[in-house]
Parts: sequence; C-alpha cells; structure tokens
Amino acid sequence: MSIRLLFLATAILLGCGSTAVAQSTANSQSDTLARDTVIVVDALPGEGFNFPYVLYLPKGMKMSGETTLIVETNNGGLNDTLEHHKKTAIHAASKSGVANYVARRLKIPLLVPVFPRSATQWTVYTHALDRDAFLSNDPAIHRLDLQLIAMVESARKLLSNSNVSLDEQFFITGFSASGTLANRFSLLHPQLLKATASGGINAIAILPLSQLEGTPLKFPLGIADVEQVTGRKVQMDAFKKLPKMLYMGALDDNDAAAFDDAYNEEERQQIYKFMGRRSMPERWAFMEDMYRQHGIEATFITYPHIGHGTDLRINNELVAFFRNYLKDR
Repeated sequence: MSIRLLFLATAILLGCGSTAVAQSTANSQSDTLARDTVIVVDALPGEGFNFPYVLYLPKGMKMSGETTLIVETNNGGLNDTLEHHKKTAIHAASKSGVANYVARRLKIPLLVPVFPRSATQWTVYTHALDRDAFLSNDPAIHRLDLQLIAMVESARKLLSNSNVSLDEQFFITGFSASGTLANRFSLLHPQLLKATASGGINAIAILPLSQLEGTPLKFPLGIADVEQVTGRKVQMDAFKKLPKMLYMGALDDNDAAAFDDAYNEEERQQIYKFMGRRSMPERWAFMEDMYRQHGIEATFITYPHIGHGTDLRINNELVAFFRNYLKDR
C-alpha cells in the first residue's frame, strides 16, 4: 500500500479525511486550514513503527510551503489496551497537551505517537523511555526512539502530498513523563532536533556523562552504555548546542525517583547520593550546575507559583521559546 493510499485508508476526521480533502478544507483565499484536523495513521512495521500515531494540523496552518513539526509523546497512564492509548493520544494531540497549545499558537503540525504502557508489565515505563523500555527486546516496543523517528518520516511523506514540506529537524517537548522522554531523546538524537523543552521531570535531566566520582552512569541517568546499546556514539557537539528549555515548579513534589516503575534501586541510590534526595531545589540546582560545568546549552527555569503542572504563563513562554527557532517567526 502506498503512503497516499494508507493516508486515505486510515485518516480520522475532525476536519478532513485525506490529503485531497485536506486541501479542499483550506481557506480558498489564504491557503490555510479552515478548521482543526486530526489524522490517525495506523502502524506500519515495514516502515519502522509498530503503533499508530496522531497528526494534528491546527486551524490556520498553511497548506503549502515549509514548516516545522513539533512532537510530544503520549502519557496516558497504565492500560493493556491499545484503544485506551489511542484515545488519550488523540486527546493530547487535539485538546490538552503542552504541544497542542504551541502548535495552535504557531500554526505548525503536531505528531503524538500511540505508544502503549502496559498495566501488566508496569515497570516498563515506555512513556518516559526508562531503562527497561530502552533495553527491551520485546519486538513491539524495541527502540521506541527509532520508531518515533520513523513516524516523523512517515508524517513528512504524508504532508508532502499536500505540498507541505517539513524542516529536516523538528521540535520535541513534553511535561512529566513525556517531558522526561523528550529530554532523553534529545541526547540520543540531538542532530534531528531544532529545539527541545521539558517540564516536570522530577528535577532529573539526563547527564552527558559516563561517570560521576568513578561510578558509571548508565542510561537514563547518563551515557555510560548508550554506545553499547545503540551502536552509535552520542553526538556531543550537537547536544551541547541544541537549544533546551528545562523547567520545574518550585512547589512540584511529584518525585518519580522514589518509585520502581521509573527508576530501579541502583538508579535511585545514585540519584540520592550524587544528585540530591530532595528534588526541589537541591537536585534541580545540581542539574543546572552540571549542565553549566560541561558547556551544555540549556535554560533552566523555576516557576515559584506552581507545582506539578503548567498554566497559561508557562504555555506562553513555551510558545515564545519555540518561536525563536522557526524560520518565519
């Protein structure tokens, strides 16, 4: 089945049903979408992704020329049905995610994968790309980072049928588990990104270090075994230069370091020993200092008025951050 035929067969409409129809729903005079559009693309294992993804095109988006894709991975909790994760991914893409707000304001397309998180295998925290997920040999969830890249390439082909050209690099963002995944993905594949923003990440940003005080730091705390697992060296120069916005609420006490689904006991002890037992402000200050010491470009922000969440102020600052890296800002 061709990409275009797949698009016609699997698109779900909140505004259009195919590439051709998407063009017809554009405003005739301005060549922009007349209404929000949500497309669900089925899994294509032959093209590198084993789960569906959701593509959100905001009202007012230009349906010709070049634009930048923004990605936010799904974070729909524990459930053993794919339908649950599809439903929550559609909601995040079209209604609720931080990236939805950015996409609507900047008029850029948004991709949200439908990665499952099993209630049965609850320690495999796919939505955060924890160590269990990163090392998994389960054929379905093996290397979710590469599956996400394959989804981006699929979206690139689909949009090209509507004369929309995606930049070679894309944005990735998220909050809580999706923010943690965005941060980890940014170190695995910095060369693919224009900018990244992560919030509510338990005051734990992945460190571009192989060890601390002689103790190996394995993924996801550090990079000691990244080359062994991926077969590629970390592109450190690209990671250092990649624009990053990392933010926490000063009142955020949602600390995943204490829980076995997010970190194993070895990781937990390393976090407490080297990075700090209290996430805010102790651990957060440590992270900012480590990034600064190692020449990693990053803006660390603490919002004094909020806990584990975002609000209009934060969302608007995310919009301003990503707008800085659009070609036509």
